Amino acid sequence: MPNDDFEKKEYDALIVGSGAGGGMAAYVLATAGLKVLLLEAGRSYDPVKETPMFNLPKDAPLRGGSTPEKPFGFYDATVDGGWQVPGEPYTQGSRERGRRFDWWRARMLGGRTNHWGRISLRMGEYDFKPYTRDGLGFDWPISYNDLAPYYDKTEMLIGVYGTNEGLENTPDSSEGVLLPPPKPRAYELLAKKACDRLGIPVIPSHLAILSERLDHENIPQKLFPNNKLAQDVTRESMKSRAACFWATPCGRGCSIKANFQSTTVLLPPALATGNLDIITDAMVREVTVDKKGKANGVIYIDKDTRQERFASARAVVVAASAAETSRILLNSKSTLFPDGIANGSGAVGKYLMDTVGAGIGGQIPALESMPAHNEDGASAMHMYMPWWLYKEQLRGDLDFARGYHIEFGGGRSMPGAGAFGGMGDFTSGAYGKDLKEACRRYYGSFVWFDGRGEMIPNEDSYCEIDKDQVDQWGIPVLKFHWKWSDQELNQAAHMHKTFAEIIEGMGGKVTSTVQTDGAKAIINGGAIIHEVGTARMGSNPNDSVLNPYCQSWEVPNLFLTDGAPFVSNADKNPTLTIMALAWRTCDYIVDQFKKRNI
Repeated sequence: MPNDDFEKKEYDALIVGSGAGGGMAAYVLATAGLKVLLLEAGRSYDPVKETPMFNLPKDAPLRGGSTPEKPFGFYDATVDGGWQVPGEPYTQGSRERGRRFDWWRARMLGGRTNHWGRISLRMGEYDFKPYTRDGLGFDWPISYNDLAPYYDKTEMLIGVYGTNEGLENTPDSSEGVLLPPPKPRAYELLAKKACDRLGIPVIPSHLAILSERLDHENIPQKLFPNNKLAQDVTRESMKSRAACFWATPCGRGCSIKANFQSTTVLLPPALATGNLDIITDAMVREVTVDKKGKANGVIYIDKDTRQERFASARAVVVAASAAETSRILLNSKSTLFPDGIANGSGAVGKYLMDTVGAGIGGQIPALESMPAHNEDGASAMHMYMPWWLYKEQLRGDLDFARGYHIEFGGGRSMPGAGAFGGMGDFTSGAYGKDLKEACRRYYGSFVWFDGRGEMIPNEDSYCEIDKDQVDQWGIPVLKFHWKWSDQELNQAAHMHKTFAEIIEGMGGKVTSTVQTDGAKAIINGGAIIHEVGTARMGSNPNDSVLNPYCQSWEVPNLFLTDGAPFVSNADKNPTLTIMALAWRTCDYIVDQFKKRNI
């Protein structure tokens, strides 16, 4: 349908962005009967048709290796995007070491959900009230109990494997919600044995991958007990999803719909309602308002024609990713909102957060010369280590206030480009037959441990509009300001120390440099791609952008459903919380429509 036809239709809701938050908003609102228009800055993308699931490294340029255009390898599902997008720059407020923020964008339908690691962890009770616990950062205006029912519903909808372990601040799901996890692999069991001696819990991972097919007969009824349309489209969508083949990397996308992507799980049933229209290649510049200060639509650039266009609706939902959403709000200036829409508090762009990241590797002699064996499983972890030192932290025994979880990998999966890099350290320069024998001996004996920790929001980490630069569409770009505090630096140093202890406990040798200086251990801001904050929710309109329902204090028909509303960034990966929060927000939007408040 031509864009002119879309612009003539009357919509209840207009959504900007099609990833975790935008896709969930489209699904919930469309199945509730609202007429919805979704705008996506990237191109259309269909993982069922486009995913090269079973292609081998030899079939790709450079054996599928990393390039500046494809930093996660040739087969990564991000078709247009990365830390740099041609024609769409961003700038840095400082050139000092450790002050850079790397901004990942995915210009495609489904956004980052096509690329993400599928790790799906719930935030716990402590995570919603961190200030109350240790006096740092801010409390959320909602509690874990407010979001728990939406965690259940989201996990049932998308399919998450894992177990309930009853651990501190590591919430259990309701009975029957989680799918059974796959069995641990040899290196995971060996790591668990070492961690048991160190007092570190090792439990099944929670990943959004179908270990078995979803119960399409009963789940839709549980999710939507009084909504036949939602039940019908959800049932058909679930019937189309196969259980994982345990064969190919999830980062490629999934043509059998076994893993979660907005493009396979959220958008298809939303489209099946007949209530959703989608315009791709639509680069939104700003949210517009009427004379009364209510949002009435957005101005966007049609990337195919480079023409400026307008789309309208009774409510606007922005879910373009945290920083992009703030960019849109800050660029939405008018006589009513001279500093950007919904920015009367001055908090838009402030308190940008990412996850604290650090990692080291090791070589494990016990895993050398392993016979060929079946190591089928998810392309990610079957087990992980949740944070375990809450009591020690509360007592002040540690020199950092917030924790981290541990992700780790290894084993004998399909070797890719660079898999045998560094072999010279173990083979004394062997080549020919000797090198082949060495590769057989050492392959599968390497492990890697990564920490994913909580960052405490600070006033030195934020984004603003760069007044001197625009992108190729004529839209002012973002300038990032970034600073890790001592809390994060000390945490990163603790990660390195812990990982070295685990590797040595496995009888192995650390192959990385163990840094005692956290500034040398920590990864750049943005590099973990867990960007949240910049338009936080709160209980006071003077210091927050949104109320507890992700509704603008100043513009009552404007809502945000991505990572922007986050008040803190727990060590739990944010995507599951983004979706649960988006579902809760959209239930509220539907209720407001019924009450004629919108």
